[in-house]
Amino acid sequence: MSGDARLTVVTLGVRDFARSVKFYQALGFERKFRQTGDAVAFIDAGGVVLALWHWHLLAEDEALPPEPVSAYRGSSLAWNCKTDKEVDAAFARAVEAGARALRPPSATDYGGYRGYFADLDGHVWEVVRAPGFAFTDDGRLILPD
Repeated sequence: MSGDARLTVVTLGVRDFARSVKFYQALGFERKFRQTGDAVAFIDAGGVVLALWHWHLLAEDEALPPEPVSAYRGSSLAWNCKTDKEVDAAFARAVEAGARALRPPSATDYGGYRGYFADLDGHVWEVVRAPGFAFTDDGRLILPD
C-alpha cells in the first residue's frame, strides 16, 4: 500500500439539495467546482471537502436503504474555533441559518467550550474550542503531539 491514509471528503446525504447548499453557504462555507450543478455540491471546508449529495442517491450508491435515520448516528462533525466568542458566533450563525440547537455552548470538564447543533438533515456538528489545539495562519487545526 502506498501513501498515507487521508480523509479528503465527507459526503452528507441531503433531502433538499438547494436548501442545504444555501444553509452551508450561510454558515460561511464556500462552494467550489460548480460544474456538477445540482447533482452534488463540493464545499471547501478548510483542508477537507464537504460534499452534499441527494440523500436517496447516496443511499443507492452505498447499497443502503434510503430511509432517513432518526436515531443516534454515533458521529459528529467538528468546527474548531480559537476562542469562546468564536464558538458563540458560529453557533448563533448556524441556528440563524436554520440549524436545530442541540446543546448551547458551555464550558466542558476538560477546560474547553462547546455547543452542538444539527443541520437541516440531522447531521450533528460540534462547535468547539479545545485547549491545546493550535491553528495555522489560514485557520487549519494543528494537533498537539
